[in-house]
Amino acid sequence: MKYILTLSLFFSLTIFSQNNQQLDEVIVSDSKINVPFSKNFRSIEIISSSDIIKSGASNIIDLLQQSVGLDIRRRGAGGVQADLYIRGGGFDQTLLLLDGMKMDDSQTGHHTLNMLIPIELIERVEIIKGPAARIFGQNAFNGAINIVTKSAYKTRKGEFSAFLNNISGGSFGNFKYSVRGNISKDNYKGLINYSREKSNGYRYNTDYKTDNLFLKSSLSKNNPNTIVLATLSNRKFGANGFYASPDATDQYEETQTSLIGIYSRYSSGNLIIKPKIYWRRNQDEYIYVRSDPSIYRNLHKTNKISAEVNFNYISSIGNTGFGIDFSNVSISSNNLGNHKRSITSLYVNHIFSLINEKLTLSPGISFSYFSDLSSNSFPGIDLGYNVSEKIKLYGNFGKTFRIPTYTDLYYSDRTTIGNSELEPESAVSTEFGFKYNSSIFILKAAVFSRESKNIIDYVKNNESDLWQATNIRSLKTNGFETDLIFNFKNATNLKLGYAILEDDTYVNNINFSKYSLNSLKHNFISKISFKYSKKLSQNFVFRYAERSDKTNYRIFDSNIIYKPFNDGGEFYLNLNNIFDEYYWETNLVQMPGQNFILGYRLSI
Repeated sequence: MKYILTLSLFFSLTIFSQNNQQLDEVIVSDSKINVPFSKNFRSIEIISSSDIIKSGASNIIDLLQQSVGLDIRRRGAGGVQADLYIRGGGFDQTLLLLDGMKMDDSQTGHHTLNMLIPIELIERVEIIKGPAARIFGQNAFNGAINIVTKSAYKTRKGEFSAFLNNISGGSFGNFKYSVRGNISKDNYKGLINYSREKSNGYRYNTDYKTDNLFLKSSLSKNNPNTIVLATLSNRKFGANGFYASPDATDQYEETQTSLIGIYSRYSSGNLIIKPKIYWRRNQDEYIYVRSDPSIYRNLHKTNKISAEVNFNYISSIGNTGFGIDFSNVSISSNNLGNHKRSITSLYVNHIFSLINEKLTLSPGISFSYFSDLSSNSFPGIDLGYNVSEKIKLYGNFGKTFRIPTYTDLYYSDRTTIGNSELEPESAVSTEFGFKYNSSIFILKAAVFSRESKNIIDYVKNNESDLWQATNIRSLKTNGFETDLIFNFKNATNLKLGYAILEDDTYVNNINFSKYSLNSLKHNFISKISFKYSKKLSQNFVFRYAERSDKTNYRIFDSNIIYKPFNDGGEFYLNLNNIFDEYYWETNLVQMPGQNFILGYRLSI
């Protein structure tokens, strides 16, 4: 590890550039209070559309793996199944949003990333680390990620266009294409996109096929701030060793995830009103033996209908955000049974600017009512101080909460059993950090601590035992994160990031843990970009990961981009796992070895 850090720091002496001015003006889309990124005193990372292109990532899951503090545990290739962790928390403790609409699933957090929006449709990604329950409610236990999608671009007035947005092929019989249509007339804009990706698989029974349909449009030309969004993601994949045990080589899964939503923005003087209503549906079919579903088959269907309205008011005493969110969730399952729940959440946050706007104080509280569980409140406070134009200090404190999923409560199979007596998880989190921003480089660092109670995990004492859903008595997590960015006027770039975690579990007689006791202890990421000419550039990404059980791996990726035309089109070559590292990220599922993707896309 010491050698890796030293080597990467040596490279950093010559490299990085980033458009910080544009980044500073970004309004974090679903922060509930409209605050520019430059004035936000939390651990927030924004991945811009240009960052996405440089990353060489083929999907949102691969993209998120390049952010320090995030632990993406993939099962297989192509983003068909992966779990999302932030700062050592569980996959049920992270909230994903799509244009501000919450994508949580009452069955299990395994479905958080099912809505696989094609990466070419993503405008930016907003990563909020730390407790966010007072902003988003339960499930934002350790943080939240908001994916902001693109709108139709405007070329010439009244123009309609349809084109092949992306086409690629590569190792293991991989083939992908994306077709897009745009209409832009007066104040009306509309976008529709269809994509398909398939692969023969990198080993036995890891083939997959994914289809995605995406629609985003203004409601009418007279109401351009009211947006209709609809998307459908359909995935079919072999799941060799993904669940149960590594010996279960013939597993198979199909998921269908859809979202229909309408959201808007109205303003009057100092008041901004942002209502939204949406319906998320997920269907999950699991077959233990692909060729014979009669041996064991699960079918789960979940629905979530949600309506919310957020208010933002600026007055002489500061900036106030408040709102209400109502959700109705249900599940129909041949294994978990039929259940339903209603949730009502209210929140209020306020930003005080003191001492000539040097000191920022932002207290807030959220309250949630559950029809089948006890109600809870989540207070918190953010504090920021501008030491100078370049140096900012910040801290935050917050209480957070997560209710058990229906899988936690009721699931049962030959290897795993749920527990209907589970209690909700809770935690108190604190964080202190600083940001230094100059024309030469940017340095961000933070220390954080989280004391969790009743953490839900699947544990057992002997290898032959069943995994049992259990409330671990308590878990204390301490960590440190840092990002270092060098800024030079040339086009050669480098960014370094490092995170370390320490977990202390206060519980007796647990020998095996499925999730909580194997966090990403060391995580180092280095990104290097070279622009050889106006048309040719190359990017390198190095990732080092070491878990609590001492397993570790080193992954080198690279991508080459060639732009021969002036219309935004570009050829790209992605080289993944260049040195053919043998590794797994979860459940002993072997990840792909050395592989490539060659394609052409329009970068618009």
